[in-house]
Formats: sequence, C-alpha cells, structure tokens
Amino acid sequence: MKTSVRVAAISALTKPGERDGNLALIGEWCDRAADEGAQLALFPELSVCGFVPNHPLGDHAAWLREALLGARRMAEPLTGETVRALTEIAGSAGLMVAAGMLEDAGNTFYNSTVLVDEDGLAGVWRKMHVPMFEMPFYSGGPAPEVVETGLGRIGANICFDALLPESTRLLAVENVEVVLFPFAADPAPGTAAAWAEWAGPPLRARCVENGVFGIACNYAGHVRYAGVEQTFPGGAMVVGPRGEVLAQQLDGAPMLVANIEAETLLRARADPDYLFRYRRPHLYGPLAG
Repeated sequence: MKTSVRVAAISALTKPGERDGNLALIGEWCDRAADEGAQLALFPELSVCGFVPNHPLGDHAAWLREALLGARRMAEPLTGETVRALTEIAGSAGLMVAAGMLEDAGNTFYNSTVLVDEDGLAGVWRKMHVPMFEMPFYSGGPAPEVVETGLGRIGANICFDALLPESTRLLAVENVEVVLFPFAADPAPGTAAAWAEWAGPPLRARCVENGVFGIACNYAGHVRYAGVEQTFPGGAMVVGPRGEVLAQQLDGAPMLVANIEAETLLRARADPDYLFRYRRPHLYGPLAG
C-alpha cells in the first residue's frame, strides 16, 4: 500500500435513467475531490444509472414490467459509454474513480462497481448477495477479486454484501488492503445517523476481522421511477483495520475526505490480536454446506 492515500466518499444525488446527467455530476464531484487532494473517489451503489426504487404500493405486476424495461434500457456492458466516460473523468481529475452501474453481461445483469483510472477499467465487482426486493433486476455475482493499483490492493463489497462476513473474507484471503463499501440503504427513520447505526457495526466488524481499511458511502436524495419513490439519507465513513471509525460524515454534506496510512495497516497487522492470523480454515468445512 502507498504510504498515505487520500480518499473521498461522495454521496452525490444521481437520478434513475439519467446517465449523462449523473456522469456530469460525478465529474464535478471528482474535480472537487481532486481539489481536496483525493487520489480515490468512491460513489454509491448504482450511482451512474441511478437507483430504481423497489417498494411499490400499487399494482405490483404493472410496476415490475415498467421497471424491468427501464432497467434493461439502463444496463450497459463494461465496454460501453459509462466506463469510457468514467475513464475520461478519472484522467481529467487525476484520481481513481469507483462508481456503480447496472452491468449488461449478456443474458445476465449485475449490480456492479467499477474502478477506473486514466488508462481505463482497473477492476469490477458484482454484488454477490441480492436482497429480495432487488432480485427481479439483477443476479448475484461471482466471488470478488482484488486488484493491484498504485494506491494499494483494492476490493469491494456492495451494500448487502457487507452484512455477511464471508464477503470481505473472500477479499482478505487475497490480501486486500482497502475495501470499498458502496451502499444504497434507507434504514428507519431515514437519517444518515440511522444508516451509520445500521451499517457501522458490520463495517467495523469486517475491517477488524480482516485487518483492512473500509471506505463506505451511502446513496443520497429522493428518487422516483416507474411511479415509485424512495428517499436515501446519504452518509459516509472511513474505518481502520482495528475497526475504529477514522472519519464519518452524517450531517448531510455530500463528501467526506480522509487519509489512510500504510503505517496504520502495518501496526494493526503486527498486533498480537490481529484476528486474521488466527484463522483455522481446515475447521470450517461445514460452513460451506
């Protein structure tokens, strides 16, 4: 990992089905992040295509048909305009960008987070664990991979993935150093503090279990699509490899900027209580059943 990495977690409001406008907004926030010295900018789950609200109160069948048609129109392959545009944004701002998109993988759609730099696609992660209300839109993805970058070894778990410990452990066995956690969640009563209370304990656990940094940001703002509405409260946090919250943003501001240090990671992994080193995988066979 690089000696010091300055990261930005950005909860800028994007709208479902408005890719070009969303990309323009992402570009503006990347410029602001770069002005703050950030080297990596993380945006929420499905931030490029916009999050489709999925709790209809009326005719469910009619809503589902309209929403699915819209999702198919939003989905793009990794060779499409989204990755090209994000590459231009990354090059212009001089940082790495991680953003969410609905990926058209042929017969299958994925909720994907892509990582790009000025040279193009550096990594892609597909949401593995799909909540019930999201199942009509995309399938669960494969085991995630870790990518080697100039900033460090990076992986991602998307929203619901963070609630299951196996998600981050799959990255940890590949020696991940920084895990990106993009969210789109609105736990009651719908405040950023409520999101932090809901997401914070699993995020802290995932980081201390594996001795990794976690960068998390949540979707923000009101979205409407196919006659259904949903409001997301935003929120962001940076968690250290001992499970400590290094920084958080819960006051409605769209961007959190913080530094993560290689020395912090080194010391956490040198601690006598570094949990990852006490794993005994040969005992865990029944867990795979």
